[in-house]
Amino acid sequence: MSSIAATGDESLIAEILSRLTDIRRDLHAHPELGFEVHRTAKVVAEFLRELGIEVHEGIGQTGVVGVLRKGTGGKSVGLRADMDALPIVEQGTPDYISQNPGVMHACGHDGHTTMLLGAAWLLSKTADFDGTVNFIFQPAEEGQAGAKAMIDDGLFRRFPCDSVFAVHNWPELAEGVAQTRPGPIMAAADRFDIRVFGGGGHAAQPHLSPDTMLATSELVVQLNTIVSRCIDPTDPALLTVTQVQGGFSHNMIPAEAKITGTVRSFDLRAQDIIEASLRRIAEHVPAAHGLDADVKYHRYYPATINTPEEAEVALKAARAAGLDASVAPKPALTSEDFSFMLQEKPGAYLWLGQGDGSAKPLAPLHHPRYDFNDNIITHGVRWFAEVVRCQLGA
Repeated sequence: MSSIAATGDESLIAEILSRLTDIRRDLHAHPELGFEVHRTAKVVAEFLRELGIEVHEGIGQTGVVGVLRKGTGGKSVGLRADMDALPIVEQGTPDYISQNPGVMHACGHDGHTTMLLGAAWLLSKTADFDGTVNFIFQPAEEGQAGAKAMIDDGLFRRFPCDSVFAVHNWPELAEGVAQTRPGPIMAAADRFDIRVFGGGGHAAQPHLSPDTMLATSELVVQLNTIVSRCIDPTDPALLTVTQVQGGFSHNMIPAEAKITGTVRSFDLRAQDIIEASLRRIAEHVPAAHGLDADVKYHRYYPATINTPEEAEVALKAARAAGLDASVAPKPALTSEDFSFMLQEKPGAYLWLGQGDGSAKPLAPLHHPRYDFNDNIITHGVRWFAEVVRCQLGA
């Protein structure tokens, strides 16, 4: 991008930055969960209509798509932002603290939405692309596959995209830094629920009944050997037990206990091995104690895999936006339902630094004191705009 264009962007963004900051903080104060992002979607739709952008609501229940066409070109690009919050009690003390008890924007989706609105504003004011931009505002990223819901509702059939791009703030990277990589950037996410049952009795008479809690405890230990003993040590994968529930009295062996956890991987073969190993161990460990087990295993998000050409576009756009952009040295084991869009279309997912560069930020993503860094709104707006210029350059 030329220095003239860069200066023009800065001048235009300066005109609306205060309003964008107000929008971001308003969204933070009024977080909504999953597909119930009705207020947020209304804010988005009204802003886009104000710009004269064609607006479509109710995509995938509560998703919004804005369509901006310029020139006569037939090429198109999709830009995606997520809108939903998390079921977390906010512990920070900003003036715009959450007004919805037990719900907060602990992942920065308020910022992502605001940056894409800013990009829509900027691109509506300039004429340096030829084609169609689809601004995709998605509900239910946090575990409910809102991206898939929008796709199933005809997203790419109704709004064709030659490629699709998304950004996520990244507290582990310093403000002004951006990273992505070709290939896997975020992991596939699975959930498992194991119920161990068939025991129960008096705690003072363990010889009369199988010990459900003992079997469950042993099962937790054995599950934690799967990755280290069944997966190639050079392949990144993870299994974490996150919940163990059982019993309601100090003097009873419970009739059943439950284990819940998550699995993260990048390779389908590793995913298959982990699931098969978990099912085998969950059957045999309780059986050794005379107990039964029921396993539910749900592969809810695939790995987020950038296509090489679009990953390079994302980095090129970041540099044009004035960011210190580089190839990420390794993927993250967190997950993202943008993966469903990348299964349908070429595209890339970018990490946008918002921290101070420390490897262990004080308030990481999903932390009750997390807050989006408003200083990076401009970075995100300019990156989205540069992606469009790269893909639809006049």
